[in-house]
Amino acid sequence: MKTKFIAIGVMVLSLIIVSYTKINPTLSIAQLKRLYSSGDYQKWPKPEVDSLVYAQGFEDIGTLGQPEFPEDNKYTEEKAALGKILFFDPRLSKSGQISCANCHDPELNWGDARRVSYGEGRLQGIRNSPSLMNIAYAKVFFWDGRAATLEDQASFPIKDTKEMNFHIDLATKRLNKIKGYRTHFQKAFGKEKLTQTEILKAIATFERTLISPKSRFDKFVAGDSTQLSNKEVEGLHLFRTKARCINCHNTANFSDNKFHNIGLTYYGREYEDLGRYNVTGKKENVGEFKTQSLRGVAQNAPYMHNGLFPNLRGVLNIYNAGMPQPKRKESQANDTLFPTTSRLIQKLKLNQSEVDALEAFISSLSTGAYKMRPPELPQ
Repeated sequence: MKTKFIAIGVMVLSLIIVSYTKINPTLSIAQLKRLYSSGDYQKWPKPEVDSLVYAQGFEDIGTLGQPEFPEDNKYTEEKAALGKILFFDPRLSKSGQISCANCHDPELNWGDARRVSYGEGRLQGIRNSPSLMNIAYAKVFFWDGRAATLEDQASFPIKDTKEMNFHIDLATKRLNKIKGYRTHFQKAFGKEKLTQTEILKAIATFERTLISPKSRFDKFVAGDSTQLSNKEVEGLHLFRTKARCINCHNTANFSDNKFHNIGLTYYGREYEDLGRYNVTGKKENVGEFKTQSLRGVAQNAPYMHNGLFPNLRGVLNIYNAGMPQPKRKESQANDTLFPTTSRLIQKLKLNQSEVDALEAFISSLSTGAYKMRPPELPQ
């Protein structure tokens, strides 16, 4: 009888093990490669996503579709051509020396490779210039989300005293006096003088055309299994599971278009920046910054809103360590603005081989230089 019960117990345990294995299979790299490169996202292993993220609406990573243009600013070739000229024209600045391209240089993957940017009079801002590549897929703009549209965004650098230091009305008057612009204005908007709104629409239209070529990741998930190495496939799987990157860097553009406090507020210290709180005035937004896209990120050093991280490995290491989790001092007991790091941030416990794999995968999202020759400016 005892032997019978033992046999039954072993059988039940075996069934449990088999059942668990079916639900949580340990897949080999070869199997992962086959699933991820199948061309069918439904076959991908299920991502490990927090319930909070699912509740807010979750969209997995994938390939980019066609960018959408707003109803009140539809794409035309002539408008984009005008926007390109305006983007490179320093006469939109007070001194006539600073253009949009100064901080978003096509030679530098549409960033400027500086910790923070320089503007008029060599004045430094406080934040890093993110790349404009694939900006068409963004839903909010700037690190703190102070612009709701790309058209609105284009006006901020012009009027910022540390950037172009000009008023958009004055910039518009200056451009309308330039005879060489009249033909371009006529082609784009059907008239020889423009309003400030039309100038901003043209710039935004051009910026929406800055779409990265397909990366090796894109080609891989579309069916070409040769595009990613085994190490990169391991990194892809870690990205969607153990490394927790997918919680914020999701959607086809690898950004959730949301704001998070990842522990880099530097509260009460040098480099303090309260982030989105400066826009909303809400204490729950203290230290929150927009999730940047990871497409092309290997080409966009330095990193974070303040550019204090010179390389990608340093960023991965601090995420692996669980980011800073500030503790209140006794003197801060009643400080309502004391920042709290997002609960999405956790220690990852990745070993160095796993960090290597994650870095290798993230690098596969880059596509090389997307250079563009500056246009000839109207006179």
